[in-house]
Amino acid sequence: MKNLIFYALVFLLIISCKTKQLETVNNTENKEKLPNLVIVLSDQHSADMVGAYGNKQLITPNLDQLAAEGVLLENAFSSQPVCTPFRGMLMSGMHPLKNGAFVNDAPLLPNKTKLMAEILKEKGYQTAYFGKWHLLGGNRDRGIPKEMTYGFDEVLTNNCHVDFRAGQAFFWNKNGEKEFFDEWEPYAQTNQAINYLKGIDTSKPFAIVLSLHPPHDWGKFKGVDGKMHYRYDTLDELMDLYKREDIQLRPGLEDTPDRRRMYHGHMAQITGIDIALGKLMNQLKEMNAEDNTLVAFTADHGDMLESHNAVLPKQYPHDYSNKIPFIIKYPKKIKAGLKAQTMLATMDILPTILGYMDVDAKVNFDGKNLSEEIINNKLDKNDYVPIWNYRIGRARNSNWRGVETANYTFSMSNESKDPIINVLFDRKKDPHQLNNLYNNPSYSAIQKELESYTKEWMQKYRDEFYGAKEFNAVQPKSKWTYNYKYSPIELLKK
Repeated sequence: MKNLIFYALVFLLIISCKTKQLETVNNTENKEKLPNLVIVLSDQHSADMVGAYGNKQLITPNLDQLAAEGVLLENAFSSQPVCTPFRGMLMSGMHPLKNGAFVNDAPLLPNKTKLMAEILKEKGYQTAYFGKWHLLGGNRDRGIPKEMTYGFDEVLTNNCHVDFRAGQAFFWNKNGEKEFFDEWEPYAQTNQAINYLKGIDTSKPFAIVLSLHPPHDWGKFKGVDGKMHYRYDTLDELMDLYKREDIQLRPGLEDTPDRRRMYHGHMAQITGIDIALGKLMNQLKEMNAEDNTLVAFTADHGDMLESHNAVLPKQYPHDYSNKIPFIIKYPKKIKAGLKAQTMLATMDILPTILGYMDVDAKVNFDGKNLSEEIINNKLDKNDYVPIWNYRIGRARNSNWRGVETANYTFSMSNESKDPIINVLFDRKKDPHQLNNLYNNPSYSAIQKELESYTKEWMQKYRDEFYGAKEFNAVQPKSKWTYNYKYSPIELLKK
C-alpha cells in the first residue's frame, strides 16, 4: 500500500513538472509572437509635403515605400495642432483637459492614466525613446527625471531644442550631462535608435519612438522684403537636391524670394527625415524584424508656411496646420498599398496601434480603436474629428473649436471674429481652402450641423469654451508649466 502511494506521488510530480514545462514553452511562444513597435515622428510636417500624398516635387522615397507596403490615411488630423498637446494625446489616448498637456510646455501628467510605454512594459516590452520630448513642461533646457519618463526604459533627448546643426544639437546623457552631436541632429538620433536596436534582448519584444524635430523652423531670418520669416535652411547636400527657382508654392500664396527660401529649406529637411527613416528601416531588415514590427510614421502637426497670411506656422484649423501624414506598415494585419479615408484624430492613435498589436490596455481611452475601420476603409456619413486650440494668454495663438469631416472643415471662436479661425471650407470643391464659406447663407444648414458636432464633442469632454481667462483663474500655485498633479478639468470643475 505504501509503495502504491509512493508511485502515485511520483507520477503526479512528473505530470506537474511536464505541465509547468509546457506552460513555459507556451509562454515563450506567446512572447515571441508579440509584435514590435516603431513610431517615427517628424515635427511641423503637413500631409501635402510627402510624395505619397501627391506632392511629386518632394523627394521622399522611403516614406513612399512605407506607404506602398502598408496603409496611408487620407484623413488623419492633429486635433490640437501644436507640439506638446499632440504628444500628450499620443502617449495617453486622452483629451488634454484630462492628461494635463493642454498647451505647449504644460507637462503630461504622470498620475492620471497608464501611458503608452507603461502599458507595453506590463506586457514585457523593452521600451526606449529618442529625440524631441517636449512633455516635461517648464524650462526646456533640462534633462528628463526618471519619474517623468512615463515607462520608457531609456530616454535620450534634448527635451526641446531648436538648433539641429552639428556641434549645436545635443542630448542629455545618462549622467545628466549634455553631449553634443557631431552630425545633423536627425541623423544622430536615428543612429542612437539603431545602436539601441543592435543591443536589445532579441527574446523580448521592443517598442521605440524616434521623434525627429525637423522640418520644424529653427529661428528666423530677415528677408529681402525687410520682414522676419521663419528659417528652415539645412545641410548643403539636402538643399542641393532642390532648385529653388523650380519649387512650386501652394496655391493662393504670393510668390516671393523669401517664401521660396522657406520652402527650399523646409522641403530639404523633409528629405533628410526621409533618409533617416530609410536607415532605421534598413536596421529592421538586417534584424529580420520587418514582418513582426508595426511601423507608424506621423507628425505632430503641419506648417502653414505663410499660407492664408498666417503669422504662426501652426495652431490654425486649416489643412496645412493640422492635416498630417499617417502611414502604418504591419504585414501581419495590413495589406500593402491600402489607402483609407477613415477619419483619425490624435486621441485615436494609441488605441488604434494597440488594437493592431492585440494589446489590451485595460484603459478607457478617450480615443477610438480604429484598426478594423482603417483596413476596411470605413467612413460613415456622420464621422468627424474634433479640432481645437487652447490658449493661456502668453502667445499669439487663438482660442477656437471645430470639426473636420470628409467634406468640410469648420471652426469657430468665441473671442474673435478673425476669419482665419472662423472658417468653413468645402473640402471637395475647394481642396486648397481658398474660399471661406463661414456665415455664407448658402451653407447655413451645413454650418449649423457642423456647429452641432462641435458642441457635441465639447460637451463630451466638458469643454465650456475655456480660454485664457478661465485657465488663469484656476492656475495652480506651481503655474501650468510646472503642474504635475492636477488636470485642467479637475481645477476648472472644482
